[in-house]
Amino acid sequence: MQWGDDVPKMKTNRAARKRFKVTKSGKIKHFHSGKRHILTKMSTKRKRNLRGSDYLSSGDAGLVRRLLPNG
Repeated sequence: MQWGDDVPKMKTNRAARKRFKVTKSGKIKHFHSGKRHILTKMSTKRKRNLRGSDYLSSGDAGLVRRLLPNG
């Protein structure tokens, strides 16, 4: 094999890398949207429920996994 005959590396989508994390078990973790600004008119209960993170559904996780080939 000569130098330069390697298969090109898979590129990670940088936007997806900033928004999603892959857990050790392989699930895709994401944070809730809608918690950046205009929070005064939002109820306390709504803001509380938007705290923390959640896992993607299996249908969406497959799409995101293609954007994150290296985990």
